[in-house]
Amino acid sequence: MKRRLLACLLTGVLALGMLSGCGGGEEKNAAPAEKSDAGGDEDAAPAEDSDAGGESAEGSGDLGTVTLILSNRDEFLSTLETGVQNAAKDMGVNMVTQDAQNDTSKLLQFVETARNDGQKAIIVNPVDPATCSQIVEAAGDMKVVLINRYPTEESVLSDSVVYAGSDEMESGKYQGEYLAEQFKAAGKTEIKYILLNGMIGQTSTTQRTESCLQALEDAGITATEATAPLAADWDRATAQDMITPLLTTIEYDCIISNNDAMALGAIEAMNSVGIDPASVPIVGVDATVDGCQAIKEGTMAMTVFQDAEGQGVAAMKSAQNLVDGKPLNEGTDFTLDETGHVLWVPFVPVTADNVDEYMK
Repeated sequence: MKRRLLACLLTGVLALGMLSGCGGGEEKNAAPAEKSDAGGDEDAAPAEDSDAGGESAEGSGDLGTVTLILSNRDEFLSTLETGVQNAAKDMGVNMVTQDAQNDTSKLLQFVETARNDGQKAIIVNPVDPATCSQIVEAAGDMKVVLINRYPTEESVLSDSVVYAGSDEMESGKYQGEYLAEQFKAAGKTEIKYILLNGMIGQTSTTQRTESCLQALEDAGITATEATAPLAADWDRATAQDMITPLLTTIEYDCIISNNDAMALGAIEAMNSVGIDPASVPIVGVDATVDGCQAIKEGTMAMTVFQDAEGQGVAAMKSAQNLVDGKPLNEGTDFTLDETGHVLWVPFVPVTADNVDEYMK
């Protein structure tokens, strides 16, 4: 009887070993669209390819295989991926990454592939937060962790569908408070600003903008547009192209950017037309390596640290806790919202006073 039981166990182990190599998707060791100054995979364990492509961190935890689907690969999201990879390694989970290349239909195909593979949970960074209901539908019985881009329809969140990220209202608030302090010190209560927006319609774009302007107003600063907001879609080159012709033709007191990449584009644009970037405060979000270096050099006034690796860890922990039926924040230091469906990773303001702590 003991021999028969041992044989059955060995057969089961072999079968599981064969299944663990069967992932979904077409992406194989894809390089980021831009150089990942924020760390990328430098600190992660070497990835091994699954049979279906993608990048995997080997393990054999209760979750089995978890697929992380990125909307695309940029500096911030590559760092977020590192956080997921490191958490997966620590938890003994096999992780596969897929890049949707900003294509929602491709993203949904990756979700369906993970479901057909029998995965228990999936982590998704949506291309468009308005399509989260489609993601949930494609996931079927899988647990879903949405990461970094808050769903447009909060009603998709449930005991099986959760969100891990940072409260975007905090990031803009820190920008506005910093600017208000600087302008008050200079004796100014009325200012004009140039606004560099991320992707229009995304929660992060809307909330970062609204909270920044609200913080200025709350501090007694009357802020008006120097020009219509520039929708640069989070992209450095796009921001540079859009802002360059305005720099010498309109009056402005500061440049507010929804992320560091666009703020850096503004800095490059100012340099190209012979304007000292330090002549007006430029503020960003993310505390990327280049952003922090710009603060160190005095060309960017401040940024807000968004903990990409922390969000990655929060997402993987959330996936495990969902499957185990535990509170999302169990085993973490992160804050759970009152619904129990959102895990918040805090923002931190970064200026010349503390930038050294965030240099990587």
